[in-house]
Amino acid sequence: MPPINDKEKILRAGVAIITGAGSGLGRAMAIEMTRRGVKVCGFGRHASSLKETAALTSGALFVPKVVDVSHEAEVRAAIDEVAASVGPITVLINNAAVYPRRDFLAETPASFMDTIQINLGGVVCCTRVVLDSMVKSGTGRIVNVGSYADVSPIPGSSAYSVSKGAVRILTRALVADLPERFPDIVISTWTPGVLATEMGLPDGLDPAVAAAWGVSLALSHDRTLNGVAFSSDAEVLEPQSLKGRMKDLVTMRKAREPRRLQLS
Repeated sequence: MPPINDKEKILRAGVAIITGAGSGLGRAMAIEMTRRGVKVCGFGRHASSLKETAALTSGALFVPKVVDVSHEAEVRAAIDEVAASVGPITVLINNAAVYPRRDFLAETPASFMDTIQINLGGVVCCTRVVLDSMVKSGTGRIVNVGSYADVSPIPGSSAYSVSKGAVRILTRALVADLPERFPDIVISTWTPGVLATEMGLPDGLDPAVAAAWGVSLALSHDRTLNGVAFSSDAEVLEPQSLKGRMKDLVTMRKAREPRRLQLS
């Protein structure tokens, strides 16, 4: 494992917010994050589910908060309380999402937008509120959990697919706005793959395995990770132009290998 740099020490000394922490991947990431000694504030819609997550985490490092991530007032109140009583928010993992599995003809405009409001609106809301403190400190880490659904939608996934595609674009838009002024607020997209969770498939990947990758990414602070997408444990390289490929052939330069997440 590479040495921990000063910015990563700041991340680990603060509080990581993980949305959707009451089940599935969010719960697995909360467990993994606390295992590494980092304090976690877990957002979820149900107190009983968050209580179950708390029972599985390490020591007293997990702080549950019943929050609807699409409601700015609830998000701001929870973050202000945690910042005052637990510590500064240094990491945000936007994981919360719903997957209603409805054919488009079974959707109404209202039901479709309800999914958008949670899956995209929740990311917008949590990110915007957290950035207030990250901008003041000049340091932070945000990871937006993506999906393959926007690349290859399956039947009954229209609202979910659109929302996840928008989250991917939001990451790029944030990177267009922030790095020149705040280069140490690093924002990435991470797609964990198909998991064995309620939203995934029974024969999917163990969420604990994916959680180790996601937490490693969230605790990695490197300016070159700004805007970079990861799939499972590997960097997704941008397609190279024809001119670039020809130049590599002429100069016999070897193509760059994608970075891989280091587990601890």
